[in-house]
Amino acid sequence: MLVRIFLLAMLLLNSGCSVVGMVDNHQQKQLISNGFELHDLTLAQGGSLHYWQGGDKSKPCVILLHGFGGTGLTSWYEIMQNISDDYYVIVPDLLWFGESYSGMPANISSQSTAISALINHLNLSTVNLVGISFGGFVTFDLMIQEPKVNKAIMLASPGLVFTDEDMHQMTQRFGKTKPESVFVPRDKEGVRLLLEHTFVDYPWYPGFIDEQVYQTYFASFQQQKASLITTLPAYRDSLHPQDIKPNLPPSLLIWGDKDIVFPLAKGVEFSQYLNAEIKVIPGGAHGLSNDFPEQISQSIKEFF
Repeated sequence: MLVRIFLLAMLLLNSGCSVVGMVDNHQQKQLISNGFELHDLTLAQGGSLHYWQGGDKSKPCVILLHGFGGTGLTSWYEIMQNISDDYYVIVPDLLWFGESYSGMPANISSQSTAISALINHLNLSTVNLVGISFGGFVTFDLMIQEPKVNKAIMLASPGLVFTDEDMHQMTQRFGKTKPESVFVPRDKEGVRLLLEHTFVDYPWYPGFIDEQVYQTYFASFQQQKASLITTLPAYRDSLHPQDIKPNLPPSLLIWGDKDIVFPLAKGVEFSQYLNAEIKVIPGGAHGLSNDFPEQISQSIKEFF
């Protein structure tokens, strides 16, 4: 996606067109041409969950959960097509991202409630989950709360082993004072800071595109997005590791060795807690699903 944005920016530099909108429209059309469908689920608690579905419904189901800074489409565009021949693929926009929203409190539990509602709405007997970053936190909660989870893969997401000091150090690495200031930027400069430190070799492009990215993916639901970050420590503290560990489904971790959001050491620690394999991607940063879609797709097929 990043390369496409860059090339379009060069072509449309003086056109006044929305480059981000054009890329998004192109990708949606491509998904539809490949058999994906776009749907909305009305939630019992109010609001709506926006999701894509595609692939063969007779095959195992994989639900892909995105992180901050985009939508299901922006995080999983290539991967959802790569695996659709082998799986029934569901890709929601998490609450308060993209077209999804709710009147529920903005926290992990509400995200899990919405995904469980989707699982029940689609009459799925078992599901496999893949979550990146914040989507990995939701994945871990569903591993605890949702009995229909068969297996799970978490990318660059430390579950319950992050500490307040870890969050403080991460915030300092970005030159900020609060973690929500990192993940919920208030302007185009904040967007550029986040994306440059999230992806490998994030390309330069004109500043007007940073503003388009901000308006498209960050400007809405800012209060709720910030709450998803600020409530994470309380969520972590509500868990009882000794009680949940024996009941968790099998899992796999995937991490980049250059991740400055959650360094590899956190991944190793979480893998030891889960007694799970961790795959390390050399040179990988935090945005693994965008930077390494072929490797992630292959890992999904091998593990599920």
